[in-house]
Amino acid sequence: MGEPEAGSEFANGAAAAGPMADTQYILPNDIGVSSLDCREAFRLLSPSERLYAHHLSRAAWYGGLAVLLQTSPEAPYIYALLSRLFRAQDPDQLRQHALAEGLTEEEYQAFLVYAAGVYSNMGNYKSFGDTKFVPNLPKEKLERVILGSEAAQQHPEEVRGLWQTCGELMFCLEPRLRHLGLGNEGITTYFSGNCTMEDAKLAQDFLDSQNLSAYNTRLFKEVDREGKPHYEVRLASVLGTGPSPDSEVTSKLKSYEFRGSPFQVTRGDYAPILQKVVEQLDKAKAYAANSHQKQMLAQYIDSFTQGSIEAHKRGSRFWIQDKGPIVESYIGFIESYRDPFGSRGEFEGFVAVVNKAMSAKFERLVASAEQLLKELPWPPAFEKDKFLTPDFTSLDVLTFAGSGIPAGINIPNYDDLRQTEGFKNVSLGNVLAVAYATQREKLTFLEEEDKDLYILWKGPSFDVQVGLHELLGHGSGKLFVQDEKGAFNFDQETVINPETGEQIQSWYRSGETWDSKFSTIASSYEECRAESVGLYLCLHPQVLEIFGFEGADAEDVIYVNWLNMVRAGLLALEFYTPEASNWRQAHMQARFVILRVLLEAGEGLVTITPTTGSDGRPDARVRLDRSKIQSVGKPALERFLRRLQVLKSTGDVAGGRALYEGYAAVTDAPPECFLTLRDTVLLRKESRKLIVQPNTRLEGSDVQLLEYEASAAGLIRSFSERFPEDGPELEEILTQLATADARFWKGPSEAPSGQA
Repeated sequence: MGEPEAGSEFANGAAAAGPMADTQYILPNDIGVSSLDCREAFRLLSPSERLYAHHLSRAAWYGGLAVLLQTSPEAPYIYALLSRLFRAQDPDQLRQHALAEGLTEEEYQAFLVYAAGVYSNMGNYKSFGDTKFVPNLPKEKLERVILGSEAAQQHPEEVRGLWQTCGELMFCLEPRLRHLGLGNEGITTYFSGNCTMEDAKLAQDFLDSQNLSAYNTRLFKEVDREGKPHYEVRLASVLGTGPSPDSEVTSKLKSYEFRGSPFQVTRGDYAPILQKVVEQLDKAKAYAANSHQKQMLAQYIDSFTQGSIEAHKRGSRFWIQDKGPIVESYIGFIESYRDPFGSRGEFEGFVAVVNKAMSAKFERLVASAEQLLKELPWPPAFEKDKFLTPDFTSLDVLTFAGSGIPAGINIPNYDDLRQTEGFKNVSLGNVLAVAYATQREKLTFLEEEDKDLYILWKGPSFDVQVGLHELLGHGSGKLFVQDEKGAFNFDQETVINPETGEQIQSWYRSGETWDSKFSTIASSYEECRAESVGLYLCLHPQVLEIFGFEGADAEDVIYVNWLNMVRAGLLALEFYTPEASNWRQAHMQARFVILRVLLEAGEGLVTITPTTGSDGRPDARVRLDRSKIQSVGKPALERFLRRLQVLKSTGDVAGGRALYEGYAAVTDAPPECFLTLRDTVLLRKESRKLIVQPNTRLEGSDVQLLEYEASAAGLIRSFSERFPEDGPELEEILTQLATADARFWKGPSEAPSGQA
């Protein structure tokens, strides 16, 4: 079915935004804020390691600003406005002015929380769930604070201009602007505002035909007077399209005709931002610990300079070979969760220090991996020919720039490297320590008798789940591929599909990847496979012994891990949009699918019961019968996991979609009535915590660690001090880049006037 024309929903006008009351679109004043603790990890670094970490952190923070341009048309202007405001007056000084302008303490706190949210998410859409959030105070009051501020007195035209450009959009909750999405489904800046899913598919086929990766691209469509679309595929790079030395990219920079449509491949997206990234990576090279790190950085520099994903792959190869470094990092256009099509990467960069004690447990898990892979419920032919022993470390994060901080990572995401060279796993220990801690009174949907056990074992069980999910989930399974010469990486005669009993009928052709083939479901499907592997293998006594759990403790860890998953499946309903029938968060969709699989297993394994809370409002209880995890849960998960892997290995998109979208469908069919339960979940949801990160500062040849208090004001201060040398220049760069492309989100599909 074709997509409706982009923008047809705007007729509803701003009336749809309604009052400020809808909690889906605000961050509450009492939102949890935690500080990342890496003081001890940093203290143990040598002077040279500190300098290496410092310059990598600078590169990450600079690059992270590109996320503003990857999120919404107004995000760069909002960031520039907030940064000017808080550079001129810190949160305490601005508070005096705000109260004098007639704001209440609550309203000013709401503004601080909003600002902290924009900094944390690198934009005005939640990185987890892709929902817009707006300031929880009247627009007129915020306008008075901004236009009467010190920043406005110093630079009246600039501040007023920024406010006029983004003020409307900051508050606007028209239906299309409530979520990230493509065409009529939402807003995205990976594509111009007039692109539809059909355009995205055509562009992916074009990229595949030219052996170009989508990771570092954006797509812009312009329609000529005859109504014919012209497409620009723009690569992120320091160099523009002017004359430059030949490289693997320059030969691709030209005009093409593809299926009757003109395509132009250009480069230079985010150029001045990437220039700063490259300068810092170059400085970091002087403090690299070994040749792997030096070569890795040289390739990253080449990648960001030229716009070459092939160079980034080469850098990733050296990175994989750099086993067990003291300072670990990765940087580039990495995760594709927020591209509505699922193939463009969001910029992220992290720098972290190895935590040796926890890493020892993960190393023991790696040592057992080959044995544990044999426990997975698919035939040996569906597993990689050789398990490439990866690095698996627990890290304390010093810097994580981008739109959000995960708990664990398994990278690189390049299928060809993962299948042949391997990968690395990291668990982010100091993130786990603060981001997932829960207070008893905020624990929703559990039975009273489960709560104490849950609080006691949630942390340890999550360590186990993250370890298994990253190493043996994302690290397992083979893709069946026919290369450009026609050779297969599996035996067509002997390999049998265990689901059909027949020979293999489908596979990946040269240039096809998991992301390009499974596109919109790829991220969530893969997260579901990894989560299922974690649940399945945590039942193995050897795994629990590795993490130091035996006997009753081991049973409790299993129970809480499974209970956490089914509760998460219910909480996931917050991230489903009924109006568009779509999911906005890959991991949460995956957890809902697992909940459905375990409910389908029947026999009372999992039950969800609607109740009335002590406050008289709708509530619900999730129960897991721990006596049936092995007898009912394990076989159900085994069948499901085998189907997931077989469909993935064989590149069976139609079968994969039917299976996954079937389980991911949210209806009001009894007995669960999920759409009704969704209202209950929204009523009782808790916002994700904001995380305050430190800064590093060079004083002479010493690197200092600057830490901030765990509050919205502390988070704002950390950003105000993040770019001491070039803050105003960066704001100028961001607004200029945004303004240069603003026309792509205007016109008939955009309502607000006054946009730059």
